[in-house]
Amino acid sequence: MIGRIVVNLKTFALCLACLLISCEGRPVKNGMLILSETPGNIKSDLLSGPSGRYFPGARISVIRPGKPDSHFILTEDFYSACQPAISFDGARMLFTAQKREEDTWQIWEMELDNIRSRKITSFSENCSDPAYLPDGRLVFSKLTINDTVKSAHCLFSCNPDGSDLRQITFSPVNYLSTIVLKDGRLLTFSWPLLNDRGEPMLTVMRPDGTKADKFCGGTGGSSLIGSLHETPDGKIVFTESTGGDPSVADLISVNYNRPLHTRINLTSQIKEEIAAVLPLSLNKFLISCRGSDSGKLELREFDPENKTIGQVIWSDPDYNILEAFIVRSTGRPKKLPSEVDLEVKTGLLLCQDINFLNQELTGKFSIAGKASRIEVLGVDTTYGIVQVEEDGSFQLKVMADTPFQIRTLDKDGNVVNGPCSWLWMRPNERRGCIGCHEDPEMVPDNIVSLAIRKSPVMIPVHITEVKEKIIELE
Repeated sequence: MIGRIVVNLKTFALCLACLLISCEGRPVKNGMLILSETPGNIKSDLLSGPSGRYFPGARISVIRPGKPDSHFILTEDFYSACQPAISFDGARMLFTAQKREEDTWQIWEMELDNIRSRKITSFSENCSDPAYLPDGRLVFSKLTINDTVKSAHCLFSCNPDGSDLRQITFSPVNYLSTIVLKDGRLLTFSWPLLNDRGEPMLTVMRPDGTKADKFCGGTGGSSLIGSLHETPDGKIVFTESTGGDPSVADLISVNYNRPLHTRINLTSQIKEEIAAVLPLSLNKFLISCRGSDSGKLELREFDPENKTIGQVIWSDPDYNILEAFIVRSTGRPKKLPSEVDLEVKTGLLLCQDINFLNQELTGKFSIAGKASRIEVLGVDTTYGIVQVEEDGSFQLKVMADTPFQIRTLDKDGNVVNGPCSWLWMRPNERRGCIGCHEDPEMVPDNIVSLAIRKSPVMIPVHITEVKEKIIELE
């Protein structure tokens, strides 16, 4: 009798353990799709910029393709959750969420084998768009309010437990939808806050914030939306709302090697409104597009070669599918070395010839005459005017982590070209350019510019001396 009781107790304990495990959540396995969903009626243009990052009542769910009954919610314990990012090994997921409605949006991480979540950031400001970095850290956007960036979503990185917070962008620009390319660099959507001082574009940089530069831009009046993805054959795909019409949104592809000259609209002949894309293979994408029956954004197949939309993968009459991600191992990107040295307070910028322009711009600026000076602009001020050398070169020593733009002037002070996109120099960063708005595919001439033979000009120019660690160049 006692033996039977022991056996029954063991059976009861086993059943209870199984029940507790099932209550915690079913495991998310390789090949499943993670969905970011939001209720209500939305237009694709609402997915661009900061306004498209925070949706009340959003949720993250999972489904196995071809099995509608497998759909279940991963974030039932959250008031709102979105922007999932899968780890390189497919075992974990970062996401943005509010635990309660009155909470700010923060970064969380979930173990996909047991659906357990933990909070990573705890700021009074909203955070969004997390991504895993190759060195084990993570990067995310954080609302930053100060006199330098005004009110911008700057990029920060931190350890997996939220410690060692580091800011890596320093301009009045919103940086969102960040991904890590296979080469280890970050690719992010950027929206300038000052409309007369830049345009929305894709920006690429190293994880430490160095070498930030334009990757590609949109067409006139366009708004970049949705998430970014890198395909196995070296393409970058994203969605774009054109002409200010929220009902017109297309799927765009650019080549990683020539992003400025290989733009292809994959859905120019398709009337459906495209909100997001997920490349599964070279000849099969999944897209979030407007359903004709429900009016909601639904997940459908897309053939990029034939440019045709296929069957519906998942649709919910009450929710829009904002984005989709597949759970799989993708391999860790390259881990890039960093030149940042926080004991150094400046960075160096060298330009070979300010009068060397992209051929597409030569006719536009030739009427104004030849430039002989540059003006370095801050957010609300000017950092000074610098006379360039006879060969058009200049070398600046710029205070680190300070946003600036450059425009060129002729001998009479008239603006010839500019200003350029927002720049900043990380501590100890070295950067160079060929000219102003030059084609990034151009290779500089193998010459020693006159400016390199002299000491660099300090920016801002009113600073005459900086006490910092001395770096000996090899």
